[in-house]
Amino acid sequence: MPKVLIVTGDAAEDLEVFYPYQRLLEEGYEVRIAAPSRKKLQFVVHDFVEDFDTFTEKLGHSWPADLALAEVDPAEYAALVIPGGRAPEYLRLEADFRRVVGHFFDADKPVAHICHAAVALAALGHLKGRRTAAWPACAPDVENSGGDFVDEAAVVDGNMVSARAWNDHPAWMRAFVTLLRDQAPVTD
Repeated sequence: MPKVLIVTGDAAEDLEVFYPYQRLLEEGYEVRIAAPSRKKLQFVVHDFVEDFDTFTEKLGHSWPADLALAEVDPAEYAALVIPGGRAPEYLRLEADFRRVVGHFFDADKPVAHICHAAVALAALGHLKGRRTAAWPACAPDVENSGGDFVDEAAVVDGNMVSARAWNDHPAWMRAFVTLLRDQAPVTD
């Protein structure tokens, strides 16, 4: 059974971790969660409150990381998912995050990212010359890195599938699963 890696950390958006995690399990993939360290992660929930100019953040679910980024051999995985939330802004500083993510882009393996994950990918140079969706407030990061920000529910650019936020999950995962079924099919 092909394996899919989700790379995340504390303060990741709750729904952006659990939706792809459960959807990919449903498809028959083995899904592993990696974080800066092997520990119980604390996710957050972003929501909208009337009269606020931006979203609010509340504590969400907690969930254990299966392995630390330093333990990840990315060659063992068919695809990568990077959820949003605040986790990407500090993950991009981790050498092992850069190593793992770089492998997937260098090997042209399927990568799904959503929301603020674009901030990390932009900082690492992986969005240069590519079309990508992200949370609209991340558009300057995408454009300053040489990427083309697209305000759509699911943007496919080669083996990269991106979305704006958790409300885009159906279109985002539909496009990603289609890519996976073609490139890393689950065989019974």
